[in-house]
Amino acid sequence: MRDVVILGAGPAGLTAGIYAARANLAPLLVTGPHFGGQLGWTTEVENFPGFPEGILGPELMELMKRQAERFGTEVRIGDATEVVLSSYPFRIAFDGEFLETKALIVATGASPRLLAVPGEQTFFGRGVSTCATCDGFFYRGKTVIVVGGGDSAVEEGSFLTRYASRVHIVHRRDRLRASQILQDRAMKNEKISFIWDTVVEEVLGDEQSGVTAARLRQVKTGAEQVLPVDGIFIAIGHVPNTRLFEGQLKLDQQGYIVTDPAMHTNIEGVFACGDCQDYVFRQAITAAGTGCMAAIEAEKFLAKFD
Repeated sequence: MRDVVILGAGPAGLTAGIYAARANLAPLLVTGPHFGGQLGWTTEVENFPGFPEGILGPELMELMKRQAERFGTEVRIGDATEVVLSSYPFRIAFDGEFLETKALIVATGASPRLLAVPGEQTFFGRGVSTCATCDGFFYRGKTVIVVGGGDSAVEEGSFLTRYASRVHIVHRRDRLRASQILQDRAMKNEKISFIWDTVVEEVLGDEQSGVTAARLRQVKTGAEQVLPVDGIFIAIGHVPNTRLFEGQLKLDQQGYIVTDPAMHTNIEGVFACGDCQDYVFRQAITAAGTGCMAAIEAEKFLAKFD
């Protein structure tokens, strides 16, 4: 029997571990399939407070892990395969056994939708990105592609014009899905051009430079071109990692866990934080903040049993 189990080892889960451990709750943190979450795939992080020279994403996550462990968080590598929230205490299947816990903090994060084309994984973090606010600074004076046609793609394209000299928005259709005000703003921006009815077929690059070009295909004619670029930003949405909780926790239409402002879910004693419930900001610092909130609320919940 555990006082609190935390699912997920990104900034939200690890911060929850720090706060829960400092409250003497001896939390168990199950990392999930990717330790560090999306920051585990990120090279340079320059916007996390306290690191004026920047820090590598995996290094930041390792420091958070060491801090959580220092206060008594037990970190176990692996993934929960089943969660039973219909009875109390809650039960979690992990590593061939069922664990029981009085409180559960869900910090399973979200995964960016990717293109699944050659070169994408090879150059992820070295020219391929899913976050303009994280990585836009590195493309000052350079040429980039943004893939997508919704609000996120157009917002990221507009944001990137602060740094890049040219932004190509590549969309598989002949019109955008973004809101009209965002479209109008992008259309008026001299740094933005649109490549319609086109998809990325391959990411090209080399070991030294990272991304150097993208192979594009016009969907109506089949014609291909190689477009020299320094970076490719994929903005075709995120998928919250919440399948484990379908039918148990209240989810919105996109699958994000619904919480109140204090990170409570629809089940008393179950809390959610980070990108599995935040589809607006999706930043490491906001994820860490909600992890702190979830742990404090879990402590208050467990105090009822004292």
